[in-house]
Amino acid sequence: MTDCGRGRTVVQAARDYALSWPVVAAAFTSHARAVLPAQPEPVQALGIDEIRRGRPRWIPDEATGIWQTAVDRWHVGFVDLSGKQGLLGQVEGRTAQAVIDWLADRDQAWRDAVQYVAIDMCTIFKSAIRRVLPQATLVVDHFHLVQLANQTLTEVRRRVTVTHRGRKGNREWELRNRLTRSAARMRGEHVDALLDELSNLPTVIGAPITVAWNAKEHLLDLLATVRTRPDQEQVRDLLYRFYRRCADADLPELQRLATTVETWWPEILAFLHTGITNAGSEGTNRVIKTIARDAYGFRNPGNQRLRTRCATTRRARGHLDAR
Repeated sequence: MTDCGRGRTVVQAARDYALSWPVVAAAFTSHARAVLPAQPEPVQALGIDEIRRGRPRWIPDEATGIWQTAVDRWHVGFVDLSGKQGLLGQVEGRTAQAVIDWLADRDQAWRDAVQYVAIDMCTIFKSAIRRVLPQATLVVDHFHLVQLANQTLTEVRRRVTVTHRGRKGNREWELRNRLTRSAARMRGEHVDALLDELSNLPTVIGAPITVAWNAKEHLLDLLATVRTRPDQEQVRDLLYRFYRRCADADLPELQRLATTVETWWPEILAFLHTGITNAGSEGTNRVIKTIARDAYGFRNPGNQRLRTRCATTRRARGHLDAR
């Protein structure tokens, strides 16, 4: 049973032990439910993130005739970012109520122990945390901010080159990957070469792309200060520089990016102060996807949640034969 607990497929385990796979699956389910903790221990930093699970399923309501969701394609996971518990639980559905219900199932002492909650820029998670964990500090994962900045730059590039986008020989299209790289991770001569390439483009194309690239780099410079524990004045100056770049550019994409940063600034500032990220949740999602591929998909969401908890809960991983 240890092999099953470590993530091997039920089919392969059945072959190894010369048993039918339903027998092995039933044995695994019974054993896993016995050894997995019924309730997670208190955590200081909680990570919340969603992951897509296949396609949704619909069933008609016999009374109204309206089709309703029987199986939601989204699962929300709760991860211990401060300890070694790994995946604490998983619920079906990406709604505020689903998050609230899972947190409400924990006792008051458990909820009071949560000091930080790391999320992406999702208003669903934000409203749920504000209702159930009002004392917790919300932290925005900086990875999603970087992703949003790169997406904004890409939107500007595509808009100004829409008539000949994606053709080999168009230099602005060939530079698309270099544009989304962080300048801090590039050699100085490579950054200079990139800016020279942009300046050689027609002004109507090169100028907006250059402005968007600079705005993206200003935001990345602000986020990079988390490693240096910046003071209030340094953060303020870098934030002003980013806002000023977006305002002077008069590009709708940059105005939208600046508005998003302003809306989520308290949560972004919490990241700069704490350095907490949602990398643990992203890593857990990667394991969940691997388990699903190994099993060639799951038809039962309950079985999938059980298997993924066994594979991602550090406390249980490799110790399912302890009892």
